[in-house]
Amino acid sequence: MDPSPGLEDAAGFAGDPDGFGRLWTPHRMAYITGEHKPADPEPGSCPFCRAPGRSDADGLVVHRGEHVYAVLNLFPYNPGHLMVCPYRHVSAYVDLDAAELAEFTAFTRSAVLTLKAVSDPAGFNLGINQGDVAGAGIAAHLHQHVVPRWQGDANFLPVVGRTKAMPELLEDTRARLADGWVSDPVA
Repeated sequence: MDPSPGLEDAAGFAGDPDGFGRLWTPHRMAYITGEHKPADPEPGSCPFCRAPGRSDADGLVVHRGEHVYAVLNLFPYNPGHLMVCPYRHVSAYVDLDAAELAEFTAFTRSAVLTLKAVSDPAGFNLGINQGDVAGAGIAAHLHQHVVPRWQGDANFLPVVGRTKAMPELLEDTRARLADGWVSDPVA
C-alpha cells in the first residue's frame, strides 16, 4: 500500500512523504526569531503595563475592571481579537491571586458574550500562550486571547500575500465593543 496517497513523486527531495499537507507561513519567522518583541520584560517597557495608563482609545482598551482589563490585539488574527490582561505584571496563570483570577475568568466570559452580541461569530478560539516556548509574544505579562471565528475566515492571503485583510479599523472595532460590552451576569 502506498504510504503517501495523493502525493506527487518526491524523488530528489530530502525526507519521506507523509501524506500531510503543509501551510507555509514564512512571515512567522520574524516572530520566531523575536523581531519586534520588547527586549526588556520589565513593567516599564511592557505594552500591557503601559496600555492602561493611556486613554481607552489610544490604548485600545475596551473595558476596565478592578484587577484586569480587556484590550484589542494590535496585530489581530481576526476582527475583534481581544485580550484579557491583569494590571499586575505577572507572567504565570498560577501566580494570579484569587481576586485577579475571578475577574480574569469573568472578563473572558464577558469578552465572549460581547463579541457574540456585537459581531455574531460562529465560534471562538480562547487561549493563553504562557512562556516564550509556548508562543507568547509578550511572555512576561500574562494575557488571554479571545479570538472570534467565522466560517471561511482563513484564506490564502496571509500566506501568499503576507497580508491579513481586516474589514474595520481598530479604533472603530474598539468603539463598537466598548459600547456593546456585556458585563458578566455570573460574576
